[in-house]
Amino acid sequence: MKSLGDDKALQELLQQINAVRGFSCDAYKESGLRRRLAVRMRACGVHTFAQYAQHLRENTAEYDRLLDALTINVTQFYRNADTWDRLTTTVVPDLVARRGSAFRCWSAGCASGEEAYTLAVLLLDEARKTGATNGIAGCIDATDFDVKSLKKAGEGRYPEEAFDAMPNSLTARYFHPDSEHPGSLSISDSVRRLVRFAQHDVTTDPPPNPPYDLILFRNVVIYFDRPTQERIFLEMANALASGGVFVLGKVETISGAARDILQLEDIRERVYRRR
Repeated sequence: MKSLGDDKALQELLQQINAVRGFSCDAYKESGLRRRLAVRMRACGVHTFAQYAQHLRENTAEYDRLLDALTINVTQFYRNADTWDRLTTTVVPDLVARRGSAFRCWSAGCASGEEAYTLAVLLLDEARKTGATNGIAGCIDATDFDVKSLKKAGEGRYPEEAFDAMPNSLTARYFHPDSEHPGSLSISDSVRRLVRFAQHDVTTDPPPNPPYDLILFRNVVIYFDRPTQERIFLEMANALASGGVFVLGKVETISGAARDILQLEDIRERVYRRR
């Protein structure tokens, strides 16, 4: 059973993390925070929050490892293929047909860039099919809190296994072997030009450049408490252009006032459209 002292030590630890690294844990579910903190505490050989706070003060490099554990950057190209297949057959063709080169998309919580680059590939490939390859000049804002992940995304180089779920034809067309890093593939310039990476905290920062035609916000909000989820959903719904599409992860669902703005189009793939 948790003690009052345990709760106090946890709050002091979280305040220390915020003060030193500017990372607020207020929106995270306490159960999830405790689990991830416990992983790092075991790795450091400490047993209480107070001991871990002291360890952080004495070993500042541990902050990076802690933030990696808290921000949960698990991703790959074409992750959850059924969702990408749905986007390929309906959402992306409609977007290219309606908006041409003027589209604006947002990959929120982009981690190391695989989602944003996958979307860029699908947009480019749809334009290729329709003969409009020279007209694609839209923008995908790709944002995340974790600077280390954003740095990797900007490099645009990934191990071959990161492409296991992506159709081989797309991998061959838009990526090429990296001669300096055997076993890795790098993105083509045409893909890179469409994506703009930036640091952003969805719990505190407003949407970067609305209005958007498409927002991907998958497998992120489940780590936040209900009030934070509802506030973020409403902000993102309002950041969509009329008719814009909003996509969540498969275990996530819209709640709160955003339900009055977003209409569910595909319950299985969690695809919504602004009314």
